[in-house]
Amino acid sequence: MLKPQASETRELVNLDGLYRFKVDFDRSGHRDEWFKAPLATALEMGVPASYNDVFPDKAIRDHVGYVWYQRNVRVPRGWAGERIHIRLDSATHEGMVWVDDTLVARHAGGYMPFSADITDHVTPGQEFRLTISVNNELTQGTIPPGTITVTGDGRRQQSYLHDFYNYAGLHRSVWLFSTPAVRVDDITVVTGFDGSTGSVDYTIATAGGTGSETVTVILRDADGAEAARADAAGGTLAIADVVLWKPGAAYLYSLTAEIRDGGRLLDSYTLPVGVRTVEVRGKEFLINGEPFYFTGFGMHEDHVGIGKGHSDAQMVNDFQLLDWVGANSFRTSHYPYAEEVMEFADRHGIVVIDETAAVGLHLGFGAVFGGIAKKTYVEGGVDANTAASHRQAIAELVARDKNHPSVVIWSIANEPNGSEEGAREYFAPLAELTRQLDPTRPVGYVNVMFDTPDKELLGDLFDVIMLNRYYGWYLNNGDLETAEQVLEKELRGWEAKYGKPMIMTEYGPDTMPGFHSIYEQPWSEEYQAAFLAMYHRVFDRVDAMVGEQVWNFADFQTSNGIMRVDGNKKGVFTRDRRPKPAAYALRQRWTALAGTKTITTGA
Repeated sequence: MLKPQASETRELVNLDGLYRFKVDFDRSGHRDEWFKAPLATALEMGVPASYNDVFPDKAIRDHVGYVWYQRNVRVPRGWAGERIHIRLDSATHEGMVWVDDTLVARHAGGYMPFSADITDHVTPGQEFRLTISVNNELTQGTIPPGTITVTGDGRRQQSYLHDFYNYAGLHRSVWLFSTPAVRVDDITVVTGFDGSTGSVDYTIATAGGTGSETVTVILRDADGAEAARADAAGGTLAIADVVLWKPGAAYLYSLTAEIRDGGRLLDSYTLPVGVRTVEVRGKEFLINGEPFYFTGFGMHEDHVGIGKGHSDAQMVNDFQLLDWVGANSFRTSHYPYAEEVMEFADRHGIVVIDETAAVGLHLGFGAVFGGIAKKTYVEGGVDANTAASHRQAIAELVARDKNHPSVVIWSIANEPNGSEEGAREYFAPLAELTRQLDPTRPVGYVNVMFDTPDKELLGDLFDVIMLNRYYGWYLNNGDLETAEQVLEKELRGWEAKYGKPMIMTEYGPDTMPGFHSIYEQPWSEEYQAAFLAMYHRVFDRVDAMVGEQVWNFADFQTSNGIMRVDGNKKGVFTRDRRPKPAAYALRQRWTALAGTKTITTGA
């Protein structure tokens, strides 16, 4: 799944900006064919952004169903003879795209790109009407899942079992782009090294050709000098005196695939390539054969005003804060992030645990969020329909992110029910699918706090143990002495059971900025610092612990509820990115660790 780019043979036009915008309150838009005429609306909406917090209208913010976007687009006149495509980097959670009166694309899944070849529906130099309907509904068959109910007065309400707000809309960019008729369709690279010699195994997929074309691959170093070359659509490139991609010290080569007919260049596509290896060996997690210790956060794409909308400026600010606090990694909790985020991590040596949007696969959480606990793996719950959507989510994630050197673990779910009958039957095929799609990276899922080593059924299916634990918050609240004992006992239980590397992917208390207590009361800034320090003491005593990712990088918005006052407050930064005192404590610890493990033995 190649991202559009401009090259000698390709062009692209960014379609971000203002669109006509209409909320389909009575669900009539498709029936009345709104795509066939200019939208009857006075509203406009910026792209990319969530629409929920933009308008001072509760009905729009709480709307469940479709919203519509529309604008006119002019095709560059120089694109005659080229294939012309439309691409949406995401539409949350379902998108339908029309070119004038023709439906050209439909996609379910709110965090993945999709595109359509619209050559036969447009004319270079002329305008067309682009209409997009976006549906924010979650059902038990979607990833993530949810439930829709209808009130007595006819209002549709959305509920879900994940603890972040269901922002919706066009969160990422929209593109018009051209390709040649004969084109590079996909590239897959797998890297390695032996001593000072690096290797890039590559496969180039082409489309539109007759079979008489030739493929040439050129690998260049960061200065543009040629490092290797081959004349084949697949093979291995050897790199003398290779410079490895390392955490905190990124180095990127560029691989250019060219298709030629005789001496004539038909297409060219360039892919950044970082040469590095990832391996699990015993209790260690190795990058380039060296033990690596994860420090960082679970994060969210969440900002004031734009919700989950991507902003390059906000992204740079977040990465700058990661660097300031000494973080070397993050998890894309709980969905794939924008491709620009992954590319930035590649360029700056930040390590990524890449996660699907499979969150909320635990119907027992209904009781936690004010509902009723239910069995999870039953018809109408997490069933065959869910599994089909889950397979799609995994396949699309691997297809999009397989070539990013920053990605070192596939996380295929967050906090599913891993101890109930049916869990193994559901997850074993998904773990196997992930390994078939990419046998080079470890595969994991994130274990929920209910599923202790004596109860869980899934750990042997995965390469790493990733845990979310809240001793001292949801359990043993305010009693860090007891929480420390219970936490260490459980971690040693995991270590004894599997002997695999373990990462704490969530830990942290809600913290109100400015609330202080000499008694380290829960919700105080002092309690957050003491809580994190306690966890770190335990991590340092458990040999199998290879990482700590605090929950959360920053405060974030959630649905309404008695557990949340204007969102989740577990961030070490506020939602507008001001540091809480815990951020300074993390900066001191993580800067000293520098990606290596400190082992202690005493209490």
